[in-house]
Amino acid sequence: MTFVGTAAAHLRRALFATSLAAASAWAQGAPGDFIARDFRFASGESLPELRLHYTTLGAPRRDALGVVRNAVMILHGTGGSGRGFLARSYAGELFGPGQLLDTTRYYIILPDGVGHGGSSKPSDGLHARFPRYTYDDMVRAQHLLLSEHLGVTHLRLIMGTSMGCMHAWVWGYTYPEFVDGLVPLACASAPIVGRNRMMRRMIMDDIRNDPGYNGGEYTQQPKGVSAANQLLFMMTSAPLVQHRQGPTRDAADSVITAYLAARARTTDANDMLYQFDASRDYDPSSHLAQITAPVLAINSADDLVNPPELGVMERLMPQVTHGKFLLLPISPQTRGHGTHSVPAVWGAYLADFMRSLPER
Repeated sequence: MTFVGTAAAHLRRALFATSLAAASAWAQGAPGDFIARDFRFASGESLPELRLHYTTLGAPRRDALGVVRNAVMILHGTGGSGRGFLARSYAGELFGPGQLLDTTRYYIILPDGVGHGGSSKPSDGLHARFPRYTYDDMVRAQHLLLSEHLGVTHLRLIMGTSMGCMHAWVWGYTYPEFVDGLVPLACASAPIVGRNRMMRRMIMDDIRNDPGYNGGEYTQQPKGVSAANQLLFMMTSAPLVQHRQGPTRDAADSVITAYLAARARTTDANDMLYQFDASRDYDPSSHLAQITAPVLAINSADDLVNPPELGVMERLMPQVTHGKFLLLPISPQTRGHGTHSVPAVWGAYLADFMRSLPER
């Protein structure tokens, strides 16, 4: 009995160590950088060196022809970075042992978009002289990162949240043979108009129209950034969430004060302005029939950026040959626009979608 007990204890310790190692893998990832030389933007501007930062988890697995078959790319939202997906609420639901995107099975690629995170951005030094990039530029840079640097010429899955959701749609028709499946979360496959555009325009105007912005050559962050962040807070949350966060007057005041203070520490005016301006010509609506990969598009009914009453996705989704649109009902688990980063809410639908993809 002593031997059995000792063996069991060793087994428990081994399993615990394995669990810690796996947790550490998805909590840290392997960061890297790729320099794209002489990158020309859709505007005609160019950079001699465009830095693309990224994080990977797991390892690529190649078939007999040398093609990577287990790569999954996940694309972040406006103002974010790939490392945001390493949060326990996201990675802990998807990347761990036995989970949907278990990093012992899948090669996870988390790029920082142009103008974001560790990738080249205005705040690096060019300020308002940085090229005015678009979503098409960002997707083309992601393609270069995969094909020229990581040696990935095929993706099992592209998932994207908010801005990354829109990038997933652009990927679908720009590189239709590159990916087995697309999962865009929290966006519409249509141009940004109406209230969505109005909110973005107000954010940009809050920054540009502040005298402290000084044409992008400020020495301290202009006060307009605070006004822009106030609107961003209203865009990305939802009434029920905000009510739970601030059930009393003092609690509500504390929540918004803490949010704005945190954003003030991390927001650069030029970066934010460029990030929102990049959506100006996004419009996949006329290209949907070109998308050949299966698509699972997911929005939530409490998303103030993509309100369901517009019926945009219901009208456009039939143009996607193998497309399905899922509108999540409001629940205590949804987070408004931010539901895109809560896999506990939509993970079961992702599992069904992945099981439906053709074997490779």
